[in-house]
Amino acid sequence: MVRAEFLSAFLISPTGFERCLFISTKELQINEEIRDKEVRVITESGEQLGIMSAKDAFKEAEKRSLDLVKIAPNAQPPVCKIMDYGKYRFDQAKKEKEAKKNQKVIETKEIRLSVNIDTHDFDTKVNHALKFLKAGNKVKVSIRFRGREMAHAHLGNGIMDRFAVAVEELGNVDKPAKLEGRQMLMFLSPKGTK
Repeated sequence: MVRAEFLSAFLISPTGFERCLFISTKELQINEEIRDKEVRVITESGEQLGIMSAKDAFKEAEKRSLDLVKIAPNAQPPVCKIMDYGKYRFDQAKKEKEAKKNQKVIETKEIRLSVNIDTHDFDTKVNHALKFLKAGNKVKVSIRFRGREMAHAHLGNGIMDRFAVAVEELGNVDKPAKLEGRQMLMFLSPKGTK
């Protein structure tokens, strides 16, 4: 049986175990699960012990009170390492957690304008967009056309162009203004990303 890196849970029913859920798909064979005739064995410190049978390699790991783990199953012969498997799993989980912590999630913030927006309202919306771009977020600018405003879509283009010019010091235009149904959309991203 191949052991997965992290087993999550068994669902138990009156008839027994129904199914097993895996969190990680990384599979490693350890100890008695290794059935190859010959394996290349490496110690925890990186010292090579040479090529030996899987039984002898397992006995060597038991002698050192450690586990035999197949780390390169596709090599000829497969490479096994004598190590503390529990500690290895703990270190891997710690590294994954650290990598998740260091990831920066980029959000898309939306700013809604209207065809007949006043100057002060426009400046306020520009300030909000600049704040979002400084924080490293993308900005989606939209204008919704209502009723007869659809006949004056060119006014929306003018407002979008004015907006793009107002935020050009901090933002790039990813997708220029485009009319989609009753809405005109434009996407901006912070400078330095594209």
